[in-house]
Order: sequence, then structure tokens, then C-alpha cells
Amino acid sequence: MDPCPFVRVLVGNLALKIPGAARPAGAGVHPSTSPCFAKIRLDKSPRQTSAVPLVHPDDHATDSPPTPSSTTGSLAAQFQLSKADLDRISGKSSIFAAPGGRARLKVSVYTGRRGTTCGISSGRLLGKVTVTLDLKGAIAESAGSRAVVFHSGWVELGKKKKSSSSSSPAQLYLTVKVEPDPRFVFEFDAEPECSPQVFQVQGNMKQPVFTCKFSCRSAADRNFTSRSLLSDPVSSRSWLSSFGSDRERTGKERKGWSVIVHDLSGSPVALASMVTPFVASPGTDRVSRSNPGAWLVLRPGDGTWKPWGRLEAWRERGGAGTGDGLGYRFELLPDAAMSAGINLAESTLSATKGGKFSIDLTGTSGASLSRSTSPGCSPRGSGDFGYALWPFSSYRGFVMSSTVPGEGRSGRPIVEVGVQHVGCTEDAAAFVALAAAIDLSMDACRLFSHKLRKELSAPDLLR
Repeated sequence: MDPCPFVRVLVGNLALKIPGAARPAGAGVHPSTSPCFAKIRLDKSPRQTSAVPLVHPDDHATDSPPTPSSTTGSLAAQFQLSKADLDRISGKSSIFAAPGGRARLKVSVYTGRRGTTCGISSGRLLGKVTVTLDLKGAIAESAGSRAVVFHSGWVELGKKKKSSSSSSPAQLYLTVKVEPDPRFVFEFDAEPECSPQVFQVQGNMKQPVFTCKFSCRSAADRNFTSRSLLSDPVSSRSWLSSFGSDRERTGKERKGWSVIVHDLSGSPVALASMVTPFVASPGTDRVSRSNPGAWLVLRPGDGTWKPWGRLEAWRERGGAGTGDGLGYRFELLPDAAMSAGINLAESTLSATKGGKFSIDLTGTSGASLSRSTSPGCSPRGSGDFGYALWPFSSYRGFVMSSTVPGEGRSGRPIVEVGVQHVGCTEDAAAFVALAAAIDLSMDACRLFSHKLRKELSAPDLLR
């Protein structure tokens, strides 16, 4: 089956020129006691907020772009559009479609600090910019592979009411482009602990591609590698144990969970195994950030299992008025000889509502991806958005996402994977196994005062 069509609208390279602003003391971003930020919205999608650096009006001609040293050169906002979204915009599926397949991108620039005070926005509106996007035409022009730039340059900030002042208006530099982002979409037909089938989805068509086998092992089988997998050599067991922890204790813990992904022929193509137990911190009933549980995602190779990625998860304590969250960190393990993995994702999901686990490196520089020093950023032009020349650079742009239900809620994970990251069945299966692991982590990090469902409990498993 072919991948599903997705499109992403990217906004970046923001810079602002304000007439009458004092020249900065040195080269670089203008030092301002009143910082600026932008709220960016595509049609009725949720607003996204980004900082906007200042440049001095005399540093650049009206039509010349800001230099990389004077702007962030980074991605400010991105909007992902599925085929259903594109059909709505083009008028195929909704009476509320945008006329002529066009969408409106609105950028509102504010001075002052972000946030609200007593329910009122703290920033003062400086002006607005609207860019009309012919998405239907862009998709046809791109032919499925090339990005289309709708705007790249300076534009005057307009206001609802014209100012009586004769001074020149503020100007905003921005780049707006649309790029095709086809993805494979997979859907579980049940929760991962129910050993579900996994379907590849395209529109209204669903085709089975994988089966999952969940197991909840006892302590005696901790280094278990299934007889139905590969040959269970010593090296497989050593991988699982080396990435695990020796913190076995007579207390509250959840351990021994694993999910094996098989293809339709019954051959194992990926494995997610809980290698570090999820243990309640002393005196509490929660898994803490300082002592997280961990999963190892493995792929078959050379007659054994080889590590591919490591997922850590814990329970974040909610602040006033907010609920607890599921904290997570995912590291890629591209080489067994590496002492540390490459951090691809770290964030928090609502424990009550759930959310979407995502690995998206579209506007991320290499320095924040690795625990060790990485090469500097590549030269940034009007549409680069700061891509970095870091090792394993194939992992950039959108990688994958997976829906995660909240605690106590039943849900079937839906997994999206960028086509550039799937070259074989094992590639797709590894992402499916990772999606199962993050879904199960929501249960593993549940308060120990709450009981788990029977599917997640072994006879001797303490809950």
C-alpha cells in the first residue's frame, strides 16, 4: 500500500525591524527591554507562539534578508495537514471549506512578555500579517516531492486602525513554505496489552501488516528472550540485562512486560522489553523522574536481537490546577559501541487526557540532540530553518508520532511514520513497538495505590 498524503506548513526565519529603535551596542540580536513575540495561526488551528528577534532598521535594506548572525534562523511554527484536512480546504468534504482551496496564515506580533495577567494578555499588539496559501495549487506544483515557498522576505505590519503618525511601520521578515510529508499510518485494533493486530491505513482501506504478542513475566524470567523469537543466544540476554538495572527490591514495582511484533508470516520483526522496573520512590506511590523505568526496543539482526532505542518514563507531579503527567525520554542507540544514545525526544503527556508522543526534528539543531558535542549548524538561508550537520542526520524532519490515551481510558494507538524512515518491514515494526511501549508506560507509571487491569498483571507481580 502507498503512504498517506500529508502536508506541512512551515513558518520560520522571523525577524523584526522597528523604526526609531536604538542601535544595538554590538553585532547580533538587538537588546530590548521589551521583548517581542508572535502568535501564528493557520485557519482555525490552535495558535502557536514564537519569540521574534529584533534587528536595527539601518542594518538591512528593505528587500534584503537578515543575516544568520542576526536572527534565530529557526522554525517558529509548523502545521500538519492530513488528507482529511486537505479535502476540507479544497472543498471535497465540508461546506466550511476554504474558498478555492486557499488557507489563511495569520501572524500577530506583540511587544512585551508572553503570558497573561488577571486573564488579560500581557503583550501589546504591534501589528498583523496575513499570508494566503493556495494549498491545492501547491500540492499540484510540488508533484509530491518538492517544497513550495509562498513568502520569503520583509513585509509591513498592518493594524486594524491606521496610525496618524507619519513614521514608517514596523517590518517583519518571515519565510512561509509548504512541503509534502507523506507518512505510513498504522492502527492497533486493541490496546497493546491485548495482543492486537496492527493495520496499515490509507483512507478507508485497512490492511493487516503485524501482530503483537504481549507478555507479563515473573521475576524468574526477567532475562527472558522468547523461544518463538530467534535462537535466544547469550548475547540477546546480555543486551537486555546490560541496559537494565540491579534495583530489584521487595516493594512496589512493575516489571517483566514485553511486546513482540511479528509480521504476517509469524517471524518476529521487533521487540519492546521493559529492562528497568518501574519502581515507586521511597515513601511514595509514584515513579519519579530521578528513578525512571525503561524499555529497550530491539530489532533482529545476525541471528540475535540488536538494540535500536531506549525509552525512559516516569510520573511528573502536576502543579496547582494541573494534573499529573507522563514524562518520557527516547534515545536512539545507533551503535553498540556508543556510551550514550542520541536524545530524539523528551516531553510530558497529560496523565488524565493523554496526548501524542512525537519525534519531530524539523527545526532542531544538533547540539540539543546529543549528550556529547556535535557539529555546528549548517548555513541558514531563507528556508533552511536551521538544519544541522549532526551524525545520523537521516533522523531529521518528522520521524513518527503515536496517540496515547489517558489513564483508565481505552484507546487504540494510531502511529504515523515518515516514509523516509521506512526502508523495510523491520523499520516500521520498530516504530510500532515503540508506540506500544509508550502506551504501556502510561499504565506502568500509574500511582501504585491504583490497581492495574488484569491483562497487565503476572501472578507474582506486585501492584
